[in-house]
Amino acid sequence: MISNQMTKVLQSILFFSLIIQVQAQEFGIPFSKYYSSKEYNGGIQNFSIGQDQNGLIYVANNFGLLEYDGTSWDRYALPNSTKIRDLLIENNGRVYIAGQGQLGYFRPNKIGYLEFISWLPQLPLKYQNVEEVWKVFKINGKYVFCTFKNIFIFDQNGSLVNIVESLGDFESFHLSNNQLYFQDSERGLMKLEKNKAILISDIPSLKNDLISGILESTTGALKIFTEKGQVFLLTTQNLSAWTPTALPKFSKVNKAIRLRNGNIAIGTQYDGIYIIKENGSLELHMNLEKGLQNNTVISIFEDRGGNLWLGHNNGITLLELSLPFRLIGPQKGVFGTGYTAKFFEDEIYLGTNVEVNKISANGEILTKISNSEGQAYSFGLIEKNLLLGHNEGAYLIKNNRAEYIPGIKGIWCFLPLKDNPKLIIAGTYNGLALFEEKEGKYAFIRKIKGFEESSRLIQQDELGNLWMSHGYKGVYKLTLSEDLTEVTARFYGNKDGLPTNLLNSVWKIGGRLVFTTEYGIYVYNPATNRFEKDQVLNPYFEKDFLVTSLVEDPIGNIFYIGSMEVGVLEKQADGSYQKNHQIFNKIIPLLNDDLQNVSLLRSNEVIFAANEGFIWYKLDINKVLPPPYPTFIKAVYLTKPSDSLLALGKHVELMEQKFGSESKGKGLQLPFNQADIRFEFTNSIPNNENTTQFRFWLEGLEKEFGDWTQKRDKAYTNLSEGNYTFYLQSKDLYGQISEAIPFTFTVLPPWYRTTTAWFFYLSAAILALFIVSRRVDKQYQKKTQAITAEQRKELEQKSNDLKNSQKELKKLKTEKLEAEIQSKNKELASATMHLLNKNGFIDQTKSHLAQIIKKSKNQEVKNELQKVIQSIDKNIAEDDDWHQFEIHFDQVHGDFMDRFKKAHPTLSPQEIKLTAYLRMNLSTKEIAYLMNISPRGVEIARYRLRKKLQLERSENLQEFILKF
Repeated sequence: MISNQMTKVLQSILFFSLIIQVQAQEFGIPFSKYYSSKEYNGGIQNFSIGQDQNGLIYVANNFGLLEYDGTSWDRYALPNSTKIRDLLIENNGRVYIAGQGQLGYFRPNKIGYLEFISWLPQLPLKYQNVEEVWKVFKINGKYVFCTFKNIFIFDQNGSLVNIVESLGDFESFHLSNNQLYFQDSERGLMKLEKNKAILISDIPSLKNDLISGILESTTGALKIFTEKGQVFLLTTQNLSAWTPTALPKFSKVNKAIRLRNGNIAIGTQYDGIYIIKENGSLELHMNLEKGLQNNTVISIFEDRGGNLWLGHNNGITLLELSLPFRLIGPQKGVFGTGYTAKFFEDEIYLGTNVEVNKISANGEILTKISNSEGQAYSFGLIEKNLLLGHNEGAYLIKNNRAEYIPGIKGIWCFLPLKDNPKLIIAGTYNGLALFEEKEGKYAFIRKIKGFEESSRLIQQDELGNLWMSHGYKGVYKLTLSEDLTEVTARFYGNKDGLPTNLLNSVWKIGGRLVFTTEYGIYVYNPATNRFEKDQVLNPYFEKDFLVTSLVEDPIGNIFYIGSMEVGVLEKQADGSYQKNHQIFNKIIPLLNDDLQNVSLLRSNEVIFAANEGFIWYKLDINKVLPPPYPTFIKAVYLTKPSDSLLALGKHVELMEQKFGSESKGKGLQLPFNQADIRFEFTNSIPNNENTTQFRFWLEGLEKEFGDWTQKRDKAYTNLSEGNYTFYLQSKDLYGQISEAIPFTFTVLPPWYRTTTAWFFYLSAAILALFIVSRRVDKQYQKKTQAITAEQRKELEQKSNDLKNSQKELKKLKTEKLEAEIQSKNKELASATMHLLNKNGFIDQTKSHLAQIIKKSKNQEVKNELQKVIQSIDKNIAEDDDWHQFEIHFDQVHGDFMDRFKKAHPTLSPQEIKLTAYLRMNLSTKEIAYLMNISPRGVEIARYRLRKKLQLERSENLQEFILKF
């Protein structure tokens, strides 16, 4: 039975190889981007590809884990620097890997750099020496790692749940509809159920032939692709061959996956990629001759946008299958810049500046039109014949050959006359020419007189007038003579309602002529003979929008190329239009920038002339814009004194869960002297490195978002202290703007502006204020003192003056007193001298009388003399001279007598007299005369006076009295 099945398979494959050309359904190739191993900085082999929730692409490479963020590639190596065979990406940011001698996962650390956590230590010791871990899957919340000999099953915490051991060797592993299928070389095709291996089929071919892919069909049968290119359908009853009509006999199939639209992508070893429909018909085939850079496809992955990533044996290719565009260029054998295209007899004719080619409607067969070399401008469909406007002149295309129509060179376009379609007006480099068709043959008739301008665009109105637009002059209305030999030209410019004379073009849309200008779309009003704004189409464009090419399909859709915009106005049931243009932004940079042109093929289907060939577009496929991708801050660097990484922002969500808000910059503090920061950012949109735009705003420094730019980094230098938030937005090729992403950080103040410093400054200020206050107070006091001193000085001066006056007055008084004292002294001296003289005289008289008494012998005389002496003594005792002396003495010496008497009340009058005489500094002899005693008596009196005054021996009596 097995032998019959294999025979049927081989017959089916042989049949398929014979009919492949007939069944092909592709047209053109998708946009693609190739990344070489030098570009992604990794090894040549790429075993598996995946994408995380942020759009980051990860590749299992033989040099480690590759990460693509939409701008650049990074690589993370395993601890033992071995190959990574497979990967599984979780929403928590972990990338589980199956590698050479290793299993576990990568996770971001605190700054966002991926670090590897191995689960090998969780295995029993005898299983830890694994050689190759080929695959990793997640099934029912369990992580499954597959090797040749064992399948290891872990729970989410990394604890080993079970080990499934092989009987022979495990050959291949495939996950379909959450069911793991694998081959055991001894037992056959198995599946994992309840953590155990369950046999599905032991058919020898499923044991011996390596399986490349297993896909479940809607009927429940398994489509099994083998490495040899065989395809089987396995049901519960039997195994049968499945014959995809699109596939040749492969030498080797490496990978087969089902795409989200139900198609099947098959990667081969030697013939690139095949995409087939569920029924087996071909959707797309690309290899080295059809757009790929490498024929070997090891791995296939469909990303969130519907694009296909191919891992080659050397390099990585991105196929943008989600776009509704296909390229027809060198990869399809079409060379040169595209200028014009036409659908004719179920084939598409393509005219470039090199030659003309035709391609079958299914896009598979390309045929070169001989004798068409050189610049082609346009095709004209005249009476079921195809004419070619060419630099060399007019051609009729027939039987894959361009037949030259002699007569004139430099033909821009053809226009059959309204009333006689066998007569054709041709626009030439220098005016108009007339051609005629007779029995399928065309001939040049004449050059039409009366007009010599270059006529690239010509249309005919309902009245038979020809309208020609000149790019640099204006618009002409040309009226043909009845014999068609000449025309009358009427020029229209800015004086006739057109905004300018430049860049005006004429087109026929909806059976009427419209004129596109630099400032919108105009129509001609024959009633006023002027141009007016068109009210039908203008509402769909900006007022200064310039259309450079315009075409309408049979159902009323209008395709256009304009300044900075390409799109389609889709005709609605009510006659209005719905504008669709964002998706066309992808092709704007690729369009012919010489003579822009969009050519109609069929309803909803057009071809755009491109710099390299053509771009095919069909309106009814993939009209939805690709999903927006997130914007993220790729890295943050401190740039002073040199670049140092602060954070990687690719895994910010996981970092925030694990490390808190610091992952978004909160808590990041920069020293003031290192406040130079640089942000690198990206959007993970694939193959849009040069089209995605960014804008940013540093709150705390700038007032709002800046202009859009394609720069993917922004640096700030010499930031002052404060809190900052960096906001980032991106705008993709289709005008979709992402949500603003914040990154908050703080620049610390310099040490001299810290809180401590401010406290110090406040303290210093208070101290300085106190010191200044004290100084001011001192200055004030000093000033006050100076003023006071000045005032005091003035007062002193006045006081001195007063004192001087008083002194002068006192002096005068003193002098007067001294004069009086001197007078008194004179009186006292006179009195004293009087007393002295008197007492001396008396004493002398007494002495003479005493001598006389001694000498006299007469007693009676002696008695009388004795009576005289007694009378003298009595007279002296009763003499009033002392009283007068005392009055004069007190006037001269103040109240000396009274003070001395009060101080020494025990003194006798004689002793008082002695003190007075001593104060007068009289000599002993003089005192003796005044006291009427002997000098010896004076000495005795002095002695007695000292004793009463209780003077020490060392004290001088006279000095004591003088000082009293």
